[in-house]
Amino acid sequence: MGTLQEAVVVVTGASRGLGAAIAEELGRGGAHVVVNYSRSKEPAEELVGRIEEGGSRAIAVQADVSDPEQAQSLIDKTIEEFNRIDVLVNNAGINIDRTLKKLSVEDWDKVIQVDLNSAFYTVHSALPHMMEQGGGKIINMSSFVGEAGNIGQSNYAAAKAGLLGFTKTAAQELARYGITVNAICPGFIETDMVAAIPEEAKGKLLKTVPLGRFGKPEEIARAVRYLVEDGDYITGQSLDINGGVYIRT
Repeated sequence: MGTLQEAVVVVTGASRGLGAAIAEELGRGGAHVVVNYSRSKEPAEELVGRIEEGGSRAIAVQADVSDPEQAQSLIDKTIEEFNRIDVLVNNAGINIDRTLKKLSVEDWDKVIQVDLNSAFYTVHSALPHMMEQGGGKIINMSSFVGEAGNIGQSNYAAAKAGLLGFTKTAAQELARYGITVNAICPGFIETDMVAAIPEEAKGKLLKTVPLGRFGKPEEIARAVRYLVEDGDYITGQSLDINGGVYIRT
């Protein structure tokens, strides 16, 4: 069994939503948390305050992880502050939803860059430190959309599916160094993204979920904590937390 006590955790895209819930949960477990944000400085600093009120150390680090140099800077600042990195949660993501006939090249590239390429950039930067330490845990936030597809989300689906392939390959390559790599595939979760959906459309979405409700960010956060604390023999896997909206065969 692993422990979060004194572990150094980096959560990308952590200023709100799933990222904030994950950062808080891991901080609650005793981890030192690096709260990464791209533009939302105030929410990130507020989150740092909440984590520190709970007794853990935390810092906010601005970096657009879709840029390889900034992703490297994020890891460099983590090492400078805490001298190690034990857990990397690749949560940064955006969506630009349009059907294929309306989707521009820029729309495609932006989502792939933020939702998929950023994970490679951060892992590539963190890897030498985890290898030197003799271990680490990497958790990539995918989506059920990467497994099932979804109309109007070809770019998002491609990025999230790409994360699953990346997770499996990284797990095979890095196991020899004591590094586990897993993915989580949430369904519809009560975040800003879901809150922005019109009520009528939201009602239709609920009807597609067998459990009849949207998930809570805290439920995803607890799954991340489980993988960190109890997932030493879990690698290369994707954990579906989706209320039954997509069931793999």
